[in-house]
Amino acid sequence: MILVTGGAGFIGSNLIRELNHRGERNILVVDDLTEGQKSKNLIDCVISDFEDKEEFISQLQNGRYDHIKTVFHLGACSDTTEWDGKYMMRDNFRFSRELYQHCGTRNIPFVYASSAAVYGASSPDTCSNLTEVFDETEANERPLNMYGYSKLVFDQYVRANARDRKNLVVGLRYFNIFGPGEAHKKSMASVVYNFNKQINSTGIIEVFRASHGYPDGGHQRDFVHVSDAVNMTLWASELAPSASSIFNCGSGVARTFNELAGQVVDFHGKGKIEYIDFPKGLLDSYQPYTKASMGRSKNIGYSHKFKGLELGVKEYLTWLNS
Repeated sequence: MILVTGGAGFIGSNLIRELNHRGERNILVVDDLTEGQKSKNLIDCVISDFEDKEEFISQLQNGRYDHIKTVFHLGACSDTTEWDGKYMMRDNFRFSRELYQHCGTRNIPFVYASSAAVYGASSPDTCSNLTEVFDETEANERPLNMYGYSKLVFDQYVRANARDRKNLVVGLRYFNIFGPGEAHKKSMASVVYNFNKQINSTGIIEVFRASHGYPDGGHQRDFVHVSDAVNMTLWASELAPSASSIFNCGSGVARTFNELAGQVVDFHGKGKIEYIDFPKGLLDSYQPYTKASMGRSKNIGYSHKFKGLELGVKEYLTWLNS
């Protein structure tokens, strides 16, 4: 049996769909379906069992799921504006720690979602080589929000216990993922999703004005189609235990919000871009630039070619508007 936590979520449901495509159907999903709209992500997926997130750890400890062969731990609170630290650490750290320890004692491969949010802010004014800011090294880990910190603490826990483990353990620092299955994330959904929603609603795409040393609409992100994230996640699960590490999951290319908004306008053949003031409440907790350094994964053989923004956005917008 394969376990996917957060299986009804964005990356999780896309992962299950690909596992089904590869012939895997014995899949246990763990999630919280209080928000029942997430169930739509699983309608075309085949699973063999489901467990509520709140009940799962006790069931695991009681031996009900001793037949798990691989764990994809993707479930978490991913709201970058949430500052309830107790809630965040319970969901994003304590749950992860329990599952990590279970896999360690049973030699189960464990692939988990970290995040590019563990890296701090950067700007042309403060760093001459921005790529180095996103190497998977401790010196670069300066999260700006509680979500990023909760992910960092678990990364640190994994590193601290590296000598004692024999199973495969891989953390993937997902960058700005977009694609089908993210609608339930609402304001936390990708800018591709939200720009498309805006242009269909008002004909106007709202982009942030200048801040952090960047011009209007000039903030840059490493945008990744969810299919590329799924590909790397499955690759990680097939590594030898000796390759255990934390890897970035990004395209290695930074693109501006202006470029992205322009692609949405071009796709629809209508609409315009308007600049809005940067929210003061986000000034101290916003990453104006992300660009994954992919050298570590390439050095051990990851050679998958990412879709690129143009193709990925076109495919997604076609899906969204069909």
